[in-house]
Amino acid sequence: MAACLLLEEITSKNRKFVQLVNHQQLIMIRKMPFFLLCFISFTFNIHSQTDCVNGFAGIYPCNNIDLLSHIPVSTLANNLGNPESSDSWGWTDPLTGNEYAIVAMTNSTAFVDITDPINPTFLGRIDTETSTSFWRDVKVYNNHAFIVADNLGSHGMQVFDLTRLRNVSNPPVTFNEDTLYSSVGSCHNIVINESEGYAYLVGCNTFSGGVHFVDISNPTNPTDAGGYSAEGYTHDAQVITYNGPDTEHVGKEILIGCNENKVVILDVTDKNNVVKISDIIYPQIGYTHQGWFTDDQRYFIFGDETDEINFGINTRTLVFDFADLDNPVESSTYFGPSVAIDHNGYVLGNEFYLASYRAGFRLLDISNIQTPSNSISEIGFFDTYPDNDNTAFNGAWSIYPYFASGNIVVSDIDRGLFVLKKNQTLSTGDVLTDSNISMSPNPAHSFTTLESPENISIKAVSVYNNLGQMVFSESNIETNSYRLSTAMLNSGLYIIKINDSLSKKLIIH
Repeated sequence: MAACLLLEEITSKNRKFVQLVNHQQLIMIRKMPFFLLCFISFTFNIHSQTDCVNGFAGIYPCNNIDLLSHIPVSTLANNLGNPESSDSWGWTDPLTGNEYAIVAMTNSTAFVDITDPINPTFLGRIDTETSTSFWRDVKVYNNHAFIVADNLGSHGMQVFDLTRLRNVSNPPVTFNEDTLYSSVGSCHNIVINESEGYAYLVGCNTFSGGVHFVDISNPTNPTDAGGYSAEGYTHDAQVITYNGPDTEHVGKEILIGCNENKVVILDVTDKNNVVKISDIIYPQIGYTHQGWFTDDQRYFIFGDETDEINFGINTRTLVFDFADLDNPVESSTYFGPSVAIDHNGYVLGNEFYLASYRAGFRLLDISNIQTPSNSISEIGFFDTYPDNDNTAFNGAWSIYPYFASGNIVVSDIDRGLFVLKKNQTLSTGDVLTDSNISMSPNPAHSFTTLESPENISIKAVSVYNNLGQMVFSESNIETNSYRLSTAMLNSGLYIIKINDSLSKKLIIH
């Protein structure tokens, strides 16, 4: 039985903003659309594997992406407020190799064991520290989850030891955080540079919404390290220890910030002496939202969250050439097939994983990203919002593509957690499977050897850490036996990607 009510979205919901620029001041006003809210009385279940056949996986439009499982919002969240999903991330247990999805909700953060992706286990949640927020963000470092929320006063940063997920005997349970970092109250987002052990909290109630530095080298004892406010509010960012083509900056900690009406490039190596390197403006600025480096740190791919609304254009993804960090130049622009709004996007190898709200998850090929035209092409999608692809704030919020299994986590505002996987039609070149390639020793210390059948060559090998950062890559190999040196790697779990088609887990001890 269903009862549908036409409601007006109240301003306190404040999900997204439209920006107006007047006399160089950025004014944010709340959107107040009408929407149809249907209350449907039935029991939610975990929905299992449905292959993408003839353009659909069950009710979901798709191309080359299969549905492994789905857990709705009503299961993941608690009952506080009107629950929805927001950000998501993932964690791979370095001891067991088990894979976990972490899904931020309006009122909590949910943990799901997806080691068996067709039969996932909802283990439990951490409730919000204060109240509900449409912006809750989570990242992972050193086997701990770090959780922030926006517009929530004294919420702070929750820290949770993920190894506690190994021994949940009677799920689901309600967890308590291990530590609460209270030097901040509300924060819109959190960024972590895993190689340096620093968290960068952005959009907080400190430093004018700029960057708040936190030393998390000891995860359960976060230490304040100052902040930076000179470039104004930072909505999202990526921070890396730079190893790209601009030799002047190699070895430095570089922050690429999406600061509402521009992209800023900062040297944050010395937290007490942040140096602005450059900034970027671009045509038809709406709201500079989020971006990610290519693996070689040459190109930066980012999106604008309100350009589709403000200018009536199709989903737009911008590419800038960062060969010279002091003088970044626009390289190309990609327009998607609909007017849906782009949100979070992440790079893995030659692919860009884009959450595009009502158009769902879009898989983009970026192997030609260096070209000024046709630099990006769509090779697959899974539409988590099957109703339509309109320009509105529903549907896919974020993607986590960095599991060694190849499983993909998508968090959908309205429908919760989707676990997806590319189907075999996406394979390019020689196809490798777990059954026809070996990797030994594993665990490894100084080296491991990859062996493939005589009829299939190992052509390329890349190594990724738990944050999805590429730490090694070699191409043009053409061999059946490849010795991979691991002496330069720290202890932990890594993803070894072979020929851009097979991922394997490697433990370094």
